[in-house]
Amino acid sequence: MLTLKAAGYVDVDKGELVRPAVIKVEDGVIVGLGGDPEGDVIDLGDSILLPGLMDMEVNLFMGGRGESPGLSQVQDDPPTRTIRSIGNARRTLRAGFTTVRNLGLFVKTGGYLLDVALSKAIDAGLVDGPRFVPAGHAITPTGGHLDPTMFAAFMPGALELTIEEGIANGVDEIRKAVRYQIKHGAQLIKVCVSGGVMSMTGEAGAQHYSDEELRAIVDEAHRRGLRVAAHTHGAEAVKHAVACGIDCIEHGFLMDDEAIQMLVDNDRFLVTTRRLAEAMDVSRAPKELQDKAAEMFPKAKTSIKAAYEAGVKIAVGSDAPAIPHGKNADELVTLVDWGMPPAAVLRAATVVAADLINSTDLGRIAEGYLADIIAVPGDPLVDITVTRDVNFVMKGGKVYRHDAN
Repeated sequence: MLTLKAAGYVDVDKGELVRPAVIKVEDGVIVGLGGDPEGDVIDLGDSILLPGLMDMEVNLFMGGRGESPGLSQVQDDPPTRTIRSIGNARRTLRAGFTTVRNLGLFVKTGGYLLDVALSKAIDAGLVDGPRFVPAGHAITPTGGHLDPTMFAAFMPGALELTIEEGIANGVDEIRKAVRYQIKHGAQLIKVCVSGGVMSMTGEAGAQHYSDEELRAIVDEAHRRGLRVAAHTHGAEAVKHAVACGIDCIEHGFLMDDEAIQMLVDNDRFLVTTRRLAEAMDVSRAPKELQDKAAEMFPKAKTSIKAAYEAGVKIAVGSDAPAIPHGKNADELVTLVDWGMPPAAVLRAATVVAADLINSTDLGRIAEGYLADIIAVPGDPLVDITVTRDVNFVMKGGKVYRHDAN
């Protein structure tokens, strides 16, 4: 038995602070709240405890120390990327994010699902990292936003990816690509539905897959019990994605009121990624990409506020490394700055995210839940910026950070 003591903890469902915090943990599970401490005691003083935060869109295999972004596609072999991901995973966990979705490899790997391998290594205790939900290779058409040859406008024949690596056109290729990811351990499917900012794909809102192709992706995933997350910006593309059965929209910067209402009516999720609209440096990007960013980023602010007010199920995602790994909490700060109440943002980073990954034992400090618990130096319901200053991290009852030590 282990007991955590602190000034209080956040009940994320009620949006209230409970004082004091006396949380009893045994075998990685929360077994009691309140009463006298039992067993070993960790006294966290004036800190406030939270459920471990969740980031529903990261790519731990891009960004991080030692990467040269303009050359990484042709310089970084799969072992290098995997080794770099270990550092990114550790930084993410120490930042208080105890669960993440890795949303789609879109790099040359020879068909290996690097994110599945990292997930297995974390589960086995070989490396420190968050609970990890891998998507395998993102599914995208030739020339789609997640076709890596688009980011640097490579000449024909340079760095071409296979169907198994996610480049799939037409229903038959799509079914093969999705089945390959599932066979080798993907726990959800990521698909590119529309264009994006940082690739030479034309308009960011343009729909890349046909409805028939989207339905094939959804059919393959749903029959195997997996959800589908879709990189989607444009309002029309969002509407088509929802109509075709996509479970979760990533970004959605250009959504209109009709697209937002479709998310509500069909009980679908939206993952935020709004911080990048403030923090991504596009000053060295080609003018075409700078122009897209100038159009899209201001609309990201109005669309997320409208989605919240309409009642969309919003889950936090940072799109790291669009913002640096380990700075994931900046996404929470931006959402509050842009009009979401702190309590709603904390729910988006805990219980709503847990719902998105079909988890019934994560996202709350409550009896029977896994002991994923973090500490911050103040009340995040009053000042969300304290989530940037995590000083204690427990995942599954094991302490991974304790700054007092």
